[in-house]
Formats: sequence, structure tokens, C-alpha cells
Amino acid sequence: LALMLYADARRSARRDTRGDYVPLDRQDTALWDSGAIAEAEALLQAAGGKGKLGRYQLEAAIQSAHVVRRLSGRADWNAIEALYGALATLTGSAVVAVNRAIAIAETRGPAAGLAALDGLKDDPQLITYQPYWAARAEMLARTGATMEADQAYELAIGLESDPAVRRFLQRQRERLQA
Repeated sequence: LALMLYADARRSARRDTRGDYVPLDRQDTALWDSGAIAEAEALLQAAGGKGKLGRYQLEAAIQSAHVVRRLSGRADWNAIEALYGALATLTGSAVVAVNRAIAIAETRGPAAGLAALDGLKDDPQLITYQPYWAARAEMLARTGATMEADQAYELAIGLESDPAVRRFLQRQRERLQA
């Protein structure tokens, strides 16, 4: 329930007034539902007191480390990286590993995040996983590898079915090309 409340609390901030996609790190935290977040935080704390750790508790804790941005101005990327590490150990999921690589890029720099993504490049599950290519494009761009970033953006755009997210990726690519 905490995980669902965190997700729902940010619903009104996921799109701007034109309906364009707004990524989590750029969302206006004033639009987040503080009541839902408070309820989620209380539920997560209660779950932590039960002495048993599970997937959804870890996922909710990751969301908690993101919503701390409304108080501090910055997500707790060290906690996010550690929590994704624990979740990866628990699940063995390539998708979780992609998210951990994104956190690594925030804690240790884009080259380290890219190295973590490179360790996943042979996973067949990720060939058609748009967030892998979008993350790769962003990290490549941040390291100055613009040609490779452009190619990764092209793949991410081609894999995205949501028009608003596709427009966001296209704008990111246009900024890179400029």
C-alpha cells in the first residue's frame, strides 16, 4: 500500500499543463500529495518494524528516498543506490539493475553508471527496454560521447509508445544535437 501511495502522490506532477511528460527529478514537489506521502511514510515505517524485508518494502523505501527531495531539495541517491542493490540481490532483475546504474550515475558519476549499464548490455531482456536506452543516452551525453548518445536516444525514441515520453526523449536528443 505504501508503494501505491507514493506513486499516486506524484500523479499530478507527472505531466505539465500541456500534457508533456515530466521526469521524477524535474517534478514540482509542491504538486505532490503530502497527505498520501505522509500515509505512505507511516506505512513504510510500520512495515520496517515487522522484522521481515520484502520486494515491495524495498521499492517503497526507494520511493521514500526520492520524495525526501521535497524537504531537502535532493533525492537521497546514496540510499537509492543501496536499496536498488538490495533489491537486485533479492530479485536478480535486469530492470532493477538498470535503475541501480542510474543511481550509481548520481552517486559516483556518469562514467560509473555507464560502466554498470555496460555490464548489462548482453541481457536480451534489455534490447527492447526503452528505459535502458534512455538511461544509456543520458549517461553517454553526460560523459561527452554525443554520437553514441544520439544513437541511444534514437533507439529509446523508437521503443517508446507514449507520445508524451517520446516527445520528451526527442527534446533531449535535440538538445544533444544542438
